[in-house]
Amino acid sequence: MKKAFLTATAVTGALTASLVVAPAATAASAASAGWDLPWAGHHHDRNAIPFTEATVTAGADGSYTLQWKAPGVRRVEVKAGGKVVAKGGAEGRAVVTGLPAADRQWFDFDPARGGSLHLADRLIRLEGAVNFRDAGGYRTAGGQWVKMGEVYRSDALNKLTENDLAKLRRLRVRNVFDLRMESERTKDPDKVPAGAAYTVADVFAGSGAFATMPRTPEEATKAMVDAEKAMVSGEGGKAAYAGVFQGMERDRDRAVLFHCTAGKDRTGWGAAALLTALGVPKETVMADYLASNDYRRAANDAVLAHLPAQQGAVYKPMLDVRPEYLNSGYEEVKARYGTFDRYLNDALAVSPRDLTQLKKDLLVG
Repeated sequence: MKKAFLTATAVTGALTASLVVAPAATAASAASAGWDLPWAGHHHDRNAIPFTEATVTAGADGSYTLQWKAPGVRRVEVKAGGKVVAKGGAEGRAVVTGLPAADRQWFDFDPARGGSLHLADRLIRLEGAVNFRDAGGYRTAGGQWVKMGEVYRSDALNKLTENDLAKLRRLRVRNVFDLRMESERTKDPDKVPAGAAYTVADVFAGSGAFATMPRTPEEATKAMVDAEKAMVSGEGGKAAYAGVFQGMERDRDRAVLFHCTAGKDRTGWGAAALLTALGVPKETVMADYLASNDYRRAANDAVLAHLPAQQGAVYKPMLDVRPEYLNSGYEEVKARYGTFDRYLNDALAVSPRDLTQLKKDLLVG
């Protein structure tokens, strides 16, 4: 069996494709690479999703890079708008151009056997926000996938344009949870899509977090670590994230959006808690959390460029997301609750039954 790496390009609007054939990975090499083989634990489930990896990345030039791994699958087709735009074997990469403009370009990854995946680029490109992205599109440890288009996470919404708001309406954003403090909400009030419910879910309510500004980089780093712990065990944090989870459970006609100011810390813990609850591996959750450094790089660099070097050194730990910040949240969960399931149940009022329903709603495969 051979597998194909496919590159698709558009010429005068018509898709053309060239195939480069590479030796196939054997089942043994796939296993040694740490992949869960598609038949493992799914002998009788024809809907099990065989993909161990699958991504869509939109380019600035209007192209889309598609990548996938589906060990043991002979053939994969990828469709956009019902038309095949790429095809290959168990492992593939395709660059597709010439597709019509869309709010989000969706692709269906269809394997020769097993369940398909409905994926888009994670980032939602907006004029007034830089870190608005889909919380889904990740694989769980059990081989299921988190649906895309159901839950979004973002930075502040106060600069959204009319075009942005119209796009969010078309993306069915129906519930908005604002994780910011009162001072932030007053200074930069949210703009939300028409018809969407707006809920204040102040993570730091009553906590006194960031009441005084740090004076050194070390103090700034400690403030970020302490803030992460407050998100987990502070009364405001527990109430805020409980509200977000309840909103996701209650709103079966999603999408749900939660956000803070930069979309990286309070929002980052909210996304990490959701993905962890759904069974996404910790290393994947960490990668999603750290992605804010990439999405916010230009904005953060602009802030630092206007500060004296000494002040910039103090601000940088607060502009960053770092593994030690998220890990301090997990450590607080372990110290206070013992397990993540206990944290969900005891702090966020997400019972085992609620969690089962949430997984049923948000996972495929």
